[in-house]
Amino acid sequence: MGYIKVEREIAGRKLTLETGRVAKLASSCVMATYGGSTVLATVVRADPRPGLDFFPMQVDYRERTAAAGKFPGGFRKREGAPNEKEILTMRMIDRPIRPLFPDGFFDEIQIQCWVMSHDTENDTDVLAGTAASAALALSDAPFDGPIATVRVGRIHTDDGPVCVINPTVSQLEYSDIDLVLSGHRDGMNMIEIGSAQLPEDEVIEAIDAGFGAINETLDLIDELVKKAGVEKRVGNLNVPGEDIAAQVRKVCEKDLTKARQIEGKDERSERVSELRDALLEKHFPEKSDGTYGEWKESVDRRGAAKESFRSLEKKITRKLILEGMRADRRGPDEIRAIEGQVGLFDRTHGSAFFQRGETQAIVSCTLGTGRDEQIVDGLTPEYSKKFMLHYNFPPFCVGEARRIMGPGRREIGHGALAERSLLGVIPGPEDFPYTIRLISDITESNGSSSMASVCGGCLALMDAGVPILGTCAGISVGRVTDDAGGNKVYITDIIGEEDFFGDMDFKVSGTREGVTGVQLDLKARGLMLDEIAHIFDLALDARLRIIDTMESVIPEPREKISPFAPRLEKLFIDPEKIGKLIGPGGKTIRAIQERWGVVIEVEDDGSVRISAQDQNSIEGARGEVEALAAEIKVGTVYKGKVVSTKDFGAFIELAPGTDGMCHISELSEGYVDKVADIVKIGDEMMVKVINVDDQGRIKLSHKAYLKDAEKADAAV
Repeated sequence: MGYIKVEREIAGRKLTLETGRVAKLASSCVMATYGGSTVLATVVRADPRPGLDFFPMQVDYRERTAAAGKFPGGFRKREGAPNEKEILTMRMIDRPIRPLFPDGFFDEIQIQCWVMSHDTENDTDVLAGTAASAALALSDAPFDGPIATVRVGRIHTDDGPVCVINPTVSQLEYSDIDLVLSGHRDGMNMIEIGSAQLPEDEVIEAIDAGFGAINETLDLIDELVKKAGVEKRVGNLNVPGEDIAAQVRKVCEKDLTKARQIEGKDERSERVSELRDALLEKHFPEKSDGTYGEWKESVDRRGAAKESFRSLEKKITRKLILEGMRADRRGPDEIRAIEGQVGLFDRTHGSAFFQRGETQAIVSCTLGTGRDEQIVDGLTPEYSKKFMLHYNFPPFCVGEARRIMGPGRREIGHGALAERSLLGVIPGPEDFPYTIRLISDITESNGSSSMASVCGGCLALMDAGVPILGTCAGISVGRVTDDAGGNKVYITDIIGEEDFFGDMDFKVSGTREGVTGVQLDLKARGLMLDEIAHIFDLALDARLRIIDTMESVIPEPREKISPFAPRLEKLFIDPEKIGKLIGPGGKTIRAIQERWGVVIEVEDDGSVRISAQDQNSIEGARGEVEALAAEIKVGTVYKGKVVSTKDFGAFIELAPGTDGMCHISELSEGYVDKVADIVKIGDEMMVKVINVDDQGRIKLSHKAYLKDAEKADAAV
């Protein structure tokens, strides 16, 4: 196959797909370019590893800083472990692709996406999703695609809000929605949204706009496949034979149907495990004597029986739900019992306990200063985050004892979803200048712990006194469809088994005003707009009920922040005075910080943030900053400190770095023979500014201050 290139204009910029020149030993390779950004996507298919009982697809996405003409930050000048952005992009590529492979396909599929060029405006995460899909479509892997991935923003203009396809990084800063959408001809199969409390109908409009761009991109991929694609090869599917499946049904169907109707998760799981173990031991034992061939055949049949049992359990679970019987006997739109509490711990700035059914989260909130912001350095210009949510999922929350490690891709993804959902209600830095960190520890899990993190995180924010824009809650909606596809049942607040055996996990977060976060994971083929609108209606009804319960725990944010949180005040000074505030080598600002025990942060626009553990320290430091940066005007009164005396008068410090001279004749109302008779170095005295000459020299008078004070007393 020779070099092939196809291109098409998408949203005002040219999208180019190339193949046949680079990485020709891979199963397939596509170089995708959009604007000035380029992603190299490769696919390699390998034989299945012996004994594997799952589809081992691996997706890797890396942003090389050289793509934007930058060096990696820090001491090491070589990229290391993937950062959070790269991990989230790997998940975003994986989730819509994985369900489009046939059941029982266990060949190894490895997808690698490298960012080769980045113009700092056209981000490469969605481009990598499209490139990976195009590479799979070119390969012989039995991928039932292709899919395309786009981003949608919404910019407000004089004519109203306008949806923008694949907005630039600059445009996204002014957008009230960040929507990433993946789909194929039959609908959408992956959605991620962060938005500023947008009503459901406006979110639907953005999804509709994105789906149109998906179809345009699919046309380009189809053109590439027509010119360079190869015939698909399914290979051997690891699907149990009908004889084994029939035997498993005959032995287990009746008892497994009863077991699936046990209400408690532990009791239900224990009974199902007993039935599986009994089936394997009695009907599919591992043959330890005889030839190797006999042993291998027994092991294969035992594995096939395990898979048949799982398939039977899935079929029974779905059948019961379609008949109106969920595992815990709830109705389709019934939410599990909710319990909430705030103020759990004495020394945290905010804390909350949230439980919905058998899903439980403990969330703590910490308030910090500008120095606590998360600096993010990647291909785009460096920026800082003032709000973070970190999600932890320990083994004990599902009753397991596993290796304890750092956060994996799942934890990173769930934390990002909860963070994105709550970001829509976080006040701007001009209203609440604190840096905010939430930690969500999942202590029990049976269904949608990320949505429990949203609810618990919102309660913790209110407990900490963060003036959020509205109470935010999240819920998950699932779907079960019969074999023919005609009968569909939607279920609200799905548990883990309903997620595992169902068609989808559609998470929606928001307030009474609108949506703040969405994540769709779909195992079925695809969703169309009318179905998404119906799911939004179900999620809205559930969300409002949860918000009512949350507001019965704490109706609104506390008026004051925790006494253990740092106090923080913001003021503005003339930018031309910044140098004076900082002083030579930082001497002046360091002296103020040491004297009052505060932290002072100065921005180029003249904004000054002062933080400390008590209000008195802030007020003292604020007074010095204001005096130091103030424009000295005639008639202003100051409390100054004598720093030098001469025969003709005293020099008085009004603020660090700002002195004025009080002539001997202005030290007192009567005759003054010597300056030392009135003041000495170190004394404090009240003075009034009586003149500021053209050279900025300040003349002071204690006598004028005394006269003003006498007049004020007489007036009283």
